Amino acid sequence: MNGEELTEQETALYDRQIRVWGADAQRRLSKSHILVYGMKGTVAEFCKNIVLAGVGSVTLVDDREVTEEALSANFLILPDENLYHGKTLAEVCCDSLKEFNPMVHVSVEKGDISTFGVEFFGKFDAVVVSCCSLAKKKLINQKCRKLPKRVAFYTVDCRGSCGEIFVDLKDYKYSKKKLEETVECQLEFPSFEDTISVPWKALPKRVSKLYLAMRVIEQFEDAEGRNPGETSIADLPGVLKLRKELCETNSVNESQIPDALLERLLIGTSEYPPVCAIIGGILGQEVIKAISGKGDPLKNFFFFDAMDGKGLIEDISEPKPVS
Repeated sequence: MNGEELTEQETALYDRQIRVWGADAQRRLSKSHILVYGMKGTVAEFCKNIVLAGVGSVTLVDDREVTEEALSANFLILPDENLYHGKTLAEVCCDSLKEFNPMVHVSVEKGDISTFGVEFFGKFDAVVVSCCSLAKKKLINQKCRKLPKRVAFYTVDCRGSCGEIFVDLKDYKYSKKKLEETVECQLEFPSFEDTISVPWKALPKRVSKLYLAMRVIEQFEDAEGRNPGETSIADLPGVLKLRKELCETNSVNESQIPDALLERLLIGTSEYPPVCAIIGGILGQEVIKAISGKGDPLKNFFFFDAMDGKGLIEDISEPKPVS
């Protein structure tokens, strides 16, 4: 969409959602540009949602080849090998996404995303990354934060029956309805690095066990030089050793990170499609809210565990000094 107003075709196509969030929100969506890295099942669900919602463009980055594991959860990959042979994951998913909504421009960017300059990220309104190492998450988030404009940053990770979303909207202003009035609100979001650097003893006493367990697995993979998900039950002794060290350093009882939960995360290297749908749906909703500037955004972690069916929002921020 090049103009400020919605075309007749766009108004007709997006009629139902315009009735929900208004023409102004749809205009903002139609002018937005989204960068997505790591085409796993959860991300496929997210991409489908924002393409159907009518964003302006989606750029995919993932140079990996299609594998049997990818086929199990990513519905954008058709089962016919002739359709994806010789193509990258991003290229295969791009072909499928274009069919969902021809009014959205879907393209592929090749290369190592960690080598892309700050100015590259400035072309987008939101950046979503998955399948990322700890160092890569920090690096991409830092590049987004260096830009003069606000670029919404999200990480998403799904391991078996568990999933996590992180949100960084920097200094974010938005509006929401309160009774019959529209209220203007403002929130300050910490970076990914600042968030995970908050001492565990400073966290709420009932903080999600999944938050702590994911940080243990993340640090284990980082220390071992592994790619995300390159773990197995054979790594349990090393993970338990790291948990003990981290808990002692942070003055936290090891029972806060149960053995059974760590085992599930270690062996849950494949995604469960129902969990992908839930996490991808929440993520799509959050990106739409951030772009439209309407509704309370998620601050700043969301966790889902299919074992109890619960979704939890945790605000993990450095405690403000008492004046």
